[in-house]
Formats: sequence, structure tokens, C-alpha cells
Amino acid sequence: MRVAALYDVHGNIAALDAVLAEVDDAGVDAIVVGGDLVWGPFPRESIARLRELGDRARFVRGNSEREVAGRYDLIDGALAPAIVASTRWCAELLDEDELAFLGCLPEQIVLDVDGLGATLFCHATPRSDEELVTRITPDDEVAPMLEGVDAGTVVCGHTHVQFDRTAGGKRLVNAGSVGMPLEDEPSAYWALLGPDVELRRTSYDVAAAAARIRSTDLPFEQFAEMLLEPPGAEASTRYFEDARHE
Repeated sequence: MRVAALYDVHGNIAALDAVLAEVDDAGVDAIVVGGDLVWGPFPRESIARLRELGDRARFVRGNSEREVAGRYDLIDGALAPAIVASTRWCAELLDEDELAFLGCLPEQIVLDVDGLGATLFCHATPRSDEELVTRITPDDEVAPMLEGVDAGTVVCGHTHVQFDRTAGGKRLVNAGSVGMPLEDEPSAYWALLGPDVELRRTSYDVAAAAARIRSTDLPFEQFAEMLLEPPGAEASTRYFEDARHE
């Protein structure tokens, strides 16, 4: 089985469409949507596009799905008001079927990938949908995150920067972010798995996508700015490492 891992779409329908076009050319057997599909400017369109693929698309729950489906009922006020407001906006935009779909997604799935064998797909780490891990997180701190995992490869996202490393006797891959990357170049980032791991970058009209977001009353102006000028992989990695120790 060859698998396309599409993580952190964040409602960026233009980036998603560009990646799906490349996925079709890659001849994959399955598409794993690795969480944080909906928190972003066009959640309904993004859900619809992927659900149209039927059984070919496999979904994993991210923290955004949990938060949107729960309408932030369990949030204790620890997050910024703007984040809470935009998450509630997404929830109000979705219908009951879509919210129920998001709420029932599994936290992880395992697929048998060509050349890699059993591969676990989760959003952040196998034990949490919001735990932070980067390319430079020390091995002795990553190992407990992977404890109890039988699969030889673990594919994650959440921190929006691609990497491919080993830790705790496992191969740990971050597929990157399709819709809100924190990399060096404005593009859509994803991973192609089987028979090895290929970290992919897909170009699309980022300026047009940002302009479409700005032309609406969507609460995502900063989102558009980040698409045009991402902070860069090194700076983002350092940011998340600092956040891990706060």
C-alpha cells in the first residue's frame, strides 16, 4: 500500500486541491488525513472534498476536531480569546452531521505501508493530540511518547514542520502542513509513504488563496499573512521547543 499523508489542512481549500491533484498522479492506495482539517477559513469545503473520496480517505482526529466538535465546551480559558472565537465560528458553520463525523474520528490508525510495514498515523504523538515534538527534541524525551507502539514507523503532524528522524527505536515522520505550513517557502507540504518516505512540497497560488481569505469576513486575517510569509522551519522548531518547556 502507498499512502499520502495530508496533515494540518486547516480549511485551506486551495492548498488541499493542489495537493490532491498531485496525489492522484502519485497512484496512492489511501489518503490519511492526519487531523486539524477544519480549523481554518473554509472548513465545510475541506470536509466535503475529502469525504467525496469515500473509503480511499482515512481520517485521524486532531486537537482541532476535538475542539470544534465539542464547541469548546471543555476549554478552560487557557487559550487566547481569538483562537476560541475562531474555533466556535468553525463549529457554528458546520452542520450536525459534519460535527458528528468529526467527533467520531479515531485518535490513530495503523496501515501496512509498502516497504515500511506497520505504520501508525496520529496527530501529534501516539499518547496525545497536542503534545509537541520536533526534529530536535532529545531522543530521551521522544522515547516515552512512543512507548507501547508496535509499529516501526509513526507519522505525525501538529507542529507544521516536516522531519524524518529516529527515536525510541522508531522512525518518526512529520508530514508537514498542507494548509498552514511554518516552513521556509510558501507552499503545501505533505508526505508520500511507500516504499520509503518522501517529504513533498506542492506549489500553488498562495497569493490568490490569501486574497480570497481577505475578501471575506472570516476571522482569519493573520492566517492569510502567515501563508504569504511563513516564519521558517528553524524559527518555528525553536519556538515549539521553547513551548515544550514552559
